[in-house]
Amino acid sequence: MKNIRNIHLRFIVLFSLGIAVFTSCERDFSDDVQFATFSSNGDIFTDAPVGLTDEFFDSFDPNEGANPEGFGTDDNVAFEGSSSIRIDVPAPDDPDGGFIGGIFLDRGAGRDLTGFDALTFYVKGSTTATIGEVGFGTDFGQNKFAVTAQNIRLSTDWRKVIIPIPDPSKLVQERGMFFFSAGTQTTNGFGFTFWIDELRFEKLGTVAQPSPAILNGMDVVQQAFTGSNLIVNGLTQTFNLDTGVNQTVIAAPSYFNFSSSDIEVARVSELGEVSVVGEGTAEITALLGGVLADGSLEVTSAGSLAFAPPPARPAANVKSIFSEAYTPDTNSNFAPGFGGSTTETSITNNNGDFVLAYTNNNFTGIVFENTVDASGLTFLHVDVYVQSAGVEVGIQIRDIGGNQELETNTDNGLPQGDDVDFRFDLTGFTVGQWTSFEVPLGGDLATQKNNLGALILTGGPNFLFDNIYFYTE
Repeated sequence: MKNIRNIHLRFIVLFSLGIAVFTSCERDFSDDVQFATFSSNGDIFTDAPVGLTDEFFDSFDPNEGANPEGFGTDDNVAFEGSSSIRIDVPAPDDPDGGFIGGIFLDRGAGRDLTGFDALTFYVKGSTTATIGEVGFGTDFGQNKFAVTAQNIRLSTDWRKVIIPIPDPSKLVQERGMFFFSAGTQTTNGFGFTFWIDELRFEKLGTVAQPSPAILNGMDVVQQAFTGSNLIVNGLTQTFNLDTGVNQTVIAAPSYFNFSSSDIEVARVSELGEVSVVGEGTAEITALLGGVLADGSLEVTSAGSLAFAPPPARPAANVKSIFSEAYTPDTNSNFAPGFGGSTTETSITNNNGDFVLAYTNNNFTGIVFENTVDASGLTFLHVDVYVQSAGVEVGIQIRDIGGNQELETNTDNGLPQGDDVDFRFDLTGFTVGQWTSFEVPLGGDLATQKNNLGALILTGGPNFLFDNIYFYTE
């Protein structure tokens, strides 16, 4: 390991005090104020950390599984000069933590990065593998201008990585110089090492053709209700690099300027949070660096939404998946992103009561983080709300199967596999009202309810769910 040189940046702020002299009705100014500026040094690590805190690697939380022990510097490996950053990615069962990641922070009040257009570095690995995430702007504070590039591929030779800045004009005072997160997902659980060198912000002049997007470039139509809140997600910026590659990064909301076509229906904050305030239709769009982003959110509000009937069953008889009335038996993924699915799922705040809103559904799922043992339970309860006639929703209750995996491959649009499932059609809705369903845990599922893994939802296309739980009378 090498000796670490720390560069202390001294900021000198000069103030000239202006004295105003008043004579009769005339004023004579001699004001001359020089405001503080921030360092514009783009170097982060060359042969040593540049302008960073003493322990320049600040690990992600070990309580969340991060391994703080695999970071260091290497005097025997370098792209240029005499040293590089060395990162040892642990195996998932490492007692110190199953992945490694953290941030580099500027020593001072932040840097002015408006003169640069990309973060760049050289990287190589001990084997071919993938770094899950790299970027900048993460400072363990607001992370206001965080940028993330995913799945950085490694080879055993040095290669240059370019992470474009979505809009450099925003970065007048940035402290989050670099971050990374890496695990062994692409090495079948085997640990590996990678090295980073010549880490800096640069003005390349070849970062071109910006193509921002919201909602992953899709035009989404979302049902909503007065008092509900939505999030504009899927925020990206794409640039063409001189290598011919179109490099896409995930950009924080603060890079975008959001707008609503009708603020009496929906208002959108600088963080992409949409508040529905009245009846009607509004379209949410955004600009990034003066360029209109692909994608939009059309919000249609039918006014206030009534609450679903409050559950009254004793908590001891219930294993909840989604309900304000009960503690959930397991965390769940409500937007698993099955291949071929067209569904948009959001958790909507209905005046303090959260509901699941499904739009353009063909099939999707609620995938349980841990299996649910419903062996002593007899029904699944769900409340459903529809806004138009002719809606039919199919629900499948699936266990994890004899192979101990939840099968999510599709056949004719429906997930198939060797796991046991029970299918039930939810019909007979009253438009504009909540309808309650009690789905029996029967069929082949009756004797195999101890390892339930998911609910699969078909049909629609648009509906709301609330109070999803298994129970016995």
